[in-house]
Amino acid sequence: MAYGDQRLLRACCAVLVSGLIATGCSGGGDGERPDGKGSTGTAQGPTKAPTTAPAPTPTALDFTPDPKRAPKTEAEARRLALAVVAGPDAWAPGYVKRTPHLSDPDYWPVLGANCSWETGSRPADVLASVTAYSEIPATGGKGVLRVAATVTVHRTESDADWEMASTLEEALNCPDQKLREGERVTGLMSLGNPFGVGGNATAHDALREGGTYLDDAVKGKQFYSWYQSRLGQVTVATVVKGAPGYQEMGDATTTGTAQAQVQALVTMLQRAEDELEVQS
Repeated sequence: MAYGDQRLLRACCAVLVSGLIATGCSGGGDGERPDGKGSTGTAQGPTKAPTTAPAPTPTALDFTPDPKRAPKTEAEARRLALAVVAGPDAWAPGYVKRTPHLSDPDYWPVLGANCSWETGSRPADVLASVTAYSEIPATGGKGVLRVAATVTVHRTESDADWEMASTLEEALNCPDQKLREGERVTGLMSLGNPFGVGGNATAHDALREGGTYLDDAVKGKQFYSWYQSRLGQVTVATVVKGAPGYQEMGDATTTGTAQAQVQALVTMLQRAEDELEVQS
């Protein structure tokens, strides 16, 4: 396993245990039980897993930014955002690009007073923002699963921190939101995990927003999931709008969408770190 893959696996597992979701992480050994208690043993009886000391809790994020590499212009910020944003390859096998795949450079969504999302103007404190749209096409009786990843580069770390706080408040102020004509989410709840809280060891700040997704063109209620993290002046987010035939958490026989969503998120965090940190 390459060093980058090891970092991604550790980051994935750290996010999964942070309370944002409760699902497995790829890379477990053969015979590992889904409850994480080690080998199930043989016909002669269960095998007792060796006792190991718990991993020490990190006291600071393992990331040292290089001020010289921090984007200061819109062009620099857009280059970084395009290098970081997660396309279908960062999610999981089966995901493909939607058309259009990338958002317009000036696109900026705003939650209005009536709890409806509208197109607004990019704030002055945002240097660049890019959203990449992906999906799993309808197949085998399943609906179209639509996902997206967003990278936003702020002028300062404080500006990015303010965005995280504002996102948390959106679910509180508008638990029911209209995404666009015929699409809405209801019963939204949000949870914030600053670094060191709830197992968050991958970002300066993290949050999760979840609720119910309703599409007039699709029968039934589906899940809605939004993850967002901040690394310095950069925020990254992934969103999944559920579809018939898919589960968020999965079970013993079905892999849920949450694993792919977290994988895309931590992939972007790793890319952002590689772009911004001090080079050894």
